[in-house]
Formats: sequence, C-alpha cells, structure tokens
Amino acid sequence: MKKPTSTPHDAVFKIYLSHPDTARDFLQLYLPETLLKVCDLRTLHLESGHFVEDDLRPFYADILYSLKTTAGDGYIYALIEHQSTPDRHMAFRLMRYAIAAMQRHLDAGHDRLPLVIPVLFYHGLVSPYPFSLRWLDEFVAPELAGHLYHGAFPLADITVIPDDEIATHQRMATLELLQKHIRQRDLAQLLDKLSELLLTGLATESQVQALMHYLVQAGNTREPIKFIRELAQLLDKLSELLLTGLATESQVQALMHYLVQAGNTREPIKFIRELALRTPQHKETLMTIAEYLEQQGLERGLAQGRQEGRKEEAQRIAVAMLHSGLPRDLVARLTGLTEQELTPLAD
Repeated sequence: MKKPTSTPHDAVFKIYLSHPDTARDFLQLYLPETLLKVCDLRTLHLESGHFVEDDLRPFYADILYSLKTTAGDGYIYALIEHQSTPDRHMAFRLMRYAIAAMQRHLDAGHDRLPLVIPVLFYHGLVSPYPFSLRWLDEFVAPELAGHLYHGAFPLADITVIPDDEIATHQRMATLELLQKHIRQRDLAQLLDKLSELLLTGLATESQVQALMHYLVQAGNTREPIKFIRELAQLLDKLSELLLTGLATESQVQALMHYLVQAGNTREPIKFIRELALRTPQHKETLMTIAEYLEQQGLERGLAQGRQEGRKEEAQRIAVAMLHSGLPRDLVARLTGLTEQELTPLAD
C-alpha cells in the first residue's frame, strides 16, 4: 500500500493547532458544554503523536493535547483530527486513535484510563459531512453493538460457580472442575465430581491426557499419585459416565494425562487400570498409559524429580518410553519434557 503524503491542508492545520492558545480557542468553540466544564484548559500540553499504530500513522493528521480536569484529579486528552476528504470509517479510526492514547497513558504508569475526546475538523468539498461520527453506527446491528460495548463483557468465572452446576456444562465440565480446584492441597473432595464427569465420555482422549499432565505440572499437591488412587475408588460413578460414550478417546487420554501430571494422587497407575476395566470403549488407551507408567517407574520418578528438582529422572523415563515405541507426543505429555528436550533422547 502506497503511503499517503502530507497535504498542505495538514501542514497549515498542524502549525495552527500546535499552538496551545489557538487550541484553547478551538476547544472552547467546539467542545460540548458537558465536556468543556470538566476541562481545565489552562493546563493544555501538546503531546507527541508517536503513540499511533504503525498502520494508522500515514493517515494521522491529529493534534493531541493532555489537560487536567477541573477537579484536578484526572487526565483528559483532546484529540483534534483534520480531514479534507470524508471517510466512511472515520468514527472507527478516531476510536483507534483514542484507545492508542489511552494505552500510552497506562504505559506511562497511570492506573486509570483517561477520558479521550476526539474532535473532527472538516473542510471538504462535500457538505455537510456525510457520515456518522458515532462509531457504533458502523456495525450492521448498531443496537446489538451498543448493548455489547456499553456493558460489561461476558465473563466465565468458574471460581464462583458451584461444582454441581459445573457438572452440567457438558464438554467443558471436566476442564472447568479440575482448573477450578487445581491449586488445592487436598483434591479428595474433587474425586466424586471428576469421576462422574470423566465417565460421561464427553472428553476426548487427548483432552484426558492433557488433563492428567496438567494435574501433575500445575497442581499444588505433593502427592498426585495418591489422588489418582483415591480417584480409582470412585470408578463406579466414573465408569457409568464414561460408558455413556460422550467422551472421545483423545479426551479420555488427555484427562488421564492431566490427572497424572497435575493431580494430588500417588497412584495413577492403579486408577487408570481400574478405570480401563470399567470403560471398555477406552480400555486400550487407558491400559497402554498404565502399562508404560508402571514399567518405567513413573510414580517413583515423579516423586524423586519433585524432591530433587531435577530433570534426570524424567529424562530416564522418557528414554525408556521412546525405546518402547511410545509416541513422542505422549512421552512429552507424560514426562513434561519438551519436543526439543526429547530429540537427543530418541537417538
């Protein structure tokens, strides 16, 4: 895209409006009374335009002033834009300028957003100015856009949602429940709910595996294997849910992985084996995970690795897993090692 060049219109406009006294007169003339009365125009200070995004800078012909409020407890910016040719998207462009000015204000160390007042100065051939300067009018559904942007944005705060309600959230339930409680030292109270949710079958194998990995890696508990063993005691409920067939193989695998890696249990292998016996459709996946964990001594390795703070044990386990033919992505998830760390181990 060819970069627009500055016009004589822009040049003379900036020369004039860069003078604070001239800008003061301009604002007194064109600011609405409700805004003018909160502006202390005696404090006008010309600001740099370097805050503008790179893709907008070629079009930027604005003057930006900062000023104090009449109450002296905040900042206001007056953004004066010059335009000689109408722009259908000018309102949106002014919003982008205003938000960039707000970001610059935050970057300067302030903790509250300033009020940024865009004012368009127009002298084009088409008269009057043909486009709306209400940026919401640019949407296909302005009323819906106004509802969205004039209110609080949607929030999914699982910290305040009861576990019973989370259990009704279909394919999101297992993830929400485990992430809500992942920082607990004792996850025993989570066992019933998690078991039931896993048995719904809504989680894919990869999601189950990821969930187990997350449990080991992100949990605050010292005994993830113990948690998985305790979870095994709830297999009846969990099996019933998994037998519904709502969880895919990859979701079940991800959940088991997450439980091993991020949970508070000491015995993931026993849990996974018992779960496999109760959920025939996921038996092969679960038994494969359990066998490799058992053969390579993952429980002991996880405990030793956490105690000593070293990767040697995880690397030793990874080597054995790789030599046994376990897929690299699964080895990475079970051990917590990266693909880069696994590469030399596979040689």
